[in-house]
Amino acid sequence: MKDLIVAWGHPNITAKHRTTLEITKESELTPRGDCIIGVKADKAICDIDDKIKNWLKLGHAVKIEIVLPQYGLKDSLIAFGSGRMTFKHKTDIVVRKSDFVCDRTLAIKADKAAKDIDREMVELLRDPTTELRFIIRRT
Repeated sequence: MKDLIVAWGHPNITAKHRTTLEITKESELTPRGDCIIGVKADKAICDIDDKIKNWLKLGHAVKIEIVLPQYGLKDSLIAFGSGRMTFKHKTDIVVRKSDFVCDRTLAIKADKAAKDIDREMVELLRDPTTELRFIIRRT
């Protein structure tokens, strides 16, 4: 069981946030959005596969792979679900190191946040033509 979200780079991507990581359907990004690693995503949290959502609502873990296919680069993290998740937000997907949950939260207690993503990948994500594949897999 897996789901794939495709997003794109942006010149303002810094990926410096210490506790969260985000991709968004929004096309614009200000420098304040230091948790965002991809924009113009083709899905938001409300669009994620129902099987993945149900798995996460049971509190199970998922593996998230962040892939830059044109460069052959990949990074990954593990995070967990919660019965408190609603998956209702229409533009964003957020992964958190904490156990805070809101409508944008995909997973919590992650072992990485934006600042932990491979720095070579972050540099490449500053280019709007860089494709990012955000793959969610059941563990």
